[in-house]
Amino acid sequence: MAFEGLADRLQQTITKIRGKGKVSEADVKEMMREVRLALLEADVNFKVVKDFVKRVSERAVGQEVMQSLTPGQQVIKVVKEELTALMGGEQSKIAVAKKPPTVIMMVGLQGAGKTTTTGKLANLLRKKHNRKPLLVAADIYRPAAIKQLETLGKQLNMDVFSLGDQISPVEIAKQAIAHARQEHHDYVLIDTAGRLHVDENLMDELTQVKELANPDEIFLVVDAMTGQDAVNVAQSFNERLGLTGVVLTKLDGDTRGGAALSIRAVTETPIKYVGLGEKLDAIEAFHPERMASRILGMGDVLTLIEKAQANVDEDKAKELEQKMRTASFTFDDFLEQLGQVRSMGPLDELLGMIPGAGKMKGLKNVQVDEKQIGHVEAIIKSMTKEEKQHPEVINAGRRKRIAKGSGTSVPEVNRLLKQFEDMKKMMKQMTSMSKGKRKGGMKFPFM
Repeated sequence: MAFEGLADRLQQTITKIRGKGKVSEADVKEMMREVRLALLEADVNFKVVKDFVKRVSERAVGQEVMQSLTPGQQVIKVVKEELTALMGGEQSKIAVAKKPPTVIMMVGLQGAGKTTTTGKLANLLRKKHNRKPLLVAADIYRPAAIKQLETLGKQLNMDVFSLGDQISPVEIAKQAIAHARQEHHDYVLIDTAGRLHVDENLMDELTQVKELANPDEIFLVVDAMTGQDAVNVAQSFNERLGLTGVVLTKLDGDTRGGAALSIRAVTETPIKYVGLGEKLDAIEAFHPERMASRILGMGDVLTLIEKAQANVDEDKAKELEQKMRTASFTFDDFLEQLGQVRSMGPLDELLGMIPGAGKMKGLKNVQVDEKQIGHVEAIIKSMTKEEKQHPEVINAGRRKRIAKGSGTSVPEVNRLLKQFEDMKKMMKQMTSMSKGKRKGGMKFPFM
């Protein structure tokens, strides 16, 4: 999860104050000391930390907290609201030009993932907003940049505009926009050149492209793992180009996350999107309130629902529910569900979106082994049609064959069969319990 270290520290801190019937100024001061340390350790800009702690402290010892019935929870509410405000308050949506196409300039240093992010963003615009984007290869200096964008275009089945590396980026942008109008593309994403560091030549060229293309958005792509350097880069680009948004990449990595919390506050440029993995659909709109909830261990149900709606077939879900009620759930159904859940993203990330999951016994710091899930899929795919429908026919000989066919071991096959049988028993019990409740029988607190 993004901000993992920060999240752990802040969650430990707020747990101490959550249940307090009375909160003194000394309690607030102690909490703020912990919060300050947590933010600084997460590499948040010192001035940003100072201002944040000051605002929370003033509100936390004010009347809205001290005179409330649950002051401990009120303090946490204040922290969440200020953390949300620090990251921008509300989601900043992408621009839409009055007359298509909407032009987006993608800028940033080499190594931040700018070209890949350009492809990811175009893919998101097409899938989620039903747009027709055009990718523009305007980085004529990095040898592999044009080829990389063309490869991404093929993978995504998306148009790429390229004039090679002998035409100026300004001319490429000019012709690309004309081409987009002619072919009725409603978004143009210009992948511009980057450097290993900010320099005058780079900025002069980007300024010329900006003046000609008159972009509706200028997105800076920043590697979240570069810490405070990311803030300095954002400031430099913002001063010269007037950024409209930031896209943070590698927010799923082993990052302290301070850059994300600092960039918005220092540059007043909203974070619009975040990259959360290598896959071409691993990008999502940045929601400050949802991220604040996740950092404080309150979950992110809205994003979880959105992922489910985008990846789960509703008709199949209803059919599955009926099978679960009648205990006719098979390994084929299990495999299909596994595929749908995996398409929503890494499982440990999904767990982090469930409110309170971090406090649940057995789920705290859980590491989901994706390789193990691959083993489960391989075992099921090695079964015959009859075996998937009727696992009870799987004898010792069949278990050996399945283990060999899936590249696993007999104990792994045995474990999966037992877990599947236990799950079916549990479904049957829950179904009979709910029937008993409807008939006025025995009631269970969780039904």
